[in-house]
Amino acid sequence: MNKKVFPILLAFLCMGFGDASGVLVGVVKEAFGTTNLQAGFIATAGFLGFGLLSVITGIIQYRVGKKMILIAGLFLFFVGTMIPMFGISYPVALLTVLVMGFGAAILQVAGNPIMRDVSADGKFSRNLSFGQLIKALGTLATPVLIAVIGSAFSASWFVIKAKDGVTDINVSWRILFPIYGAIILITLLFILFMKVDEKKVEGEKPTSIASCLKALGNPFILFMVIGIFLYVGAEVSMSSKLSTYFAEKYKVDLSQVGMLSVGMFAIALTIGRFLGTVILNWLKPQVFLVITALISIAGTLMVMIPVEAVSWVAVFVIGIGFANLFPLIFSITVDKYPEKTNEISGLMVTAIVGGAVVPLLTGYIADLNLTLSFLVPLACIVYITFTAFVSLKDIRK
Repeated sequence: MNKKVFPILLAFLCMGFGDASGVLVGVVKEAFGTTNLQAGFIATAGFLGFGLLSVITGIIQYRVGKKMILIAGLFLFFVGTMIPMFGISYPVALLTVLVMGFGAAILQVAGNPIMRDVSADGKFSRNLSFGQLIKALGTLATPVLIAVIGSAFSASWFVIKAKDGVTDINVSWRILFPIYGAIILITLLFILFMKVDEKKVEGEKPTSIASCLKALGNPFILFMVIGIFLYVGAEVSMSSKLSTYFAEKYKVDLSQVGMLSVGMFAIALTIGRFLGTVILNWLKPQVFLVITALISIAGTLMVMIPVEAVSWVAVFVIGIGFANLFPLIFSITVDKYPEKTNEISGLMVTAIVGGAVVPLLTGYIADLNLTLSFLVPLACIVYITFTAFVSLKDIRK
């Protein structure tokens, strides 16, 4: 693997820290006694930046380069990690996740296409899947650190204080975020001193809002962009509802066993992305997309079966299925239209705003019937399965 891939992989690790918003939904609900819908606004704050910043970032990226955008995203992300150091409350949680989400959005716009610049020919899909594997480790870090540090310390410095007093959920904000901040600073230094030969594609034109809208006129790109919107919404819905599901359905302790469901989901994502980097050495991305979409459907159906053992297995199956959907959809689309890389990157990272929209619908239904709320991510994956079969047409041709 090209040595220039390493700093980009560190950037993907930092992107994973941005997924803390989904993990924290269940914790915030328990700590502040909110409804599922109210807690869902934590996830909304984390993904709002993708809808607001991605296209304009893609436009600027064409002019200043992917490296400069990557640096800007890392800096803003670092600022977000410093906010909780001054105290913790529900508004602070929202602000922290919002600023980190803005940084993560900028990182995604630059990180996915710059991986193509540092990858050897024909290795983009594999390296992007490996990048998503590293990102999954960043995602896994949040529930692991919350569980480990929260269990190890009981001092009031680590405890969220709600209106009715101190809750029994030890959320280590002041330890969690300085750790993230330190890693982000290290990554920033690597990126600052690395040299990237950004690839120019024949026929590539300056990116603009008009060019992005024109790209959406391409049915294939439109289908795939919607696929990203629904996939991210489905993943955040899962990561934000699994701990609540096990706590309410099977009466497990949210601060310990319940958080393990989120951890298992993240572990399954990590394993699935590792397998993806291996499998994509010999299997076409279009075929692998169909397989992983079908596995995702099977796992989502399983989790709704009211048997605790089946639900635990389902969490792992869902993670394996979800693991490679994003990098596959992204890389398949970019490889098909490389001259539209900036437009596709801006549009697809904008589509990550699905993580702000879909979980609200999931949370609303969860307040009515928690089990039936999983029908929302199921519908999302059914659509992605349709796009997966559409992408197979390129192989047949």
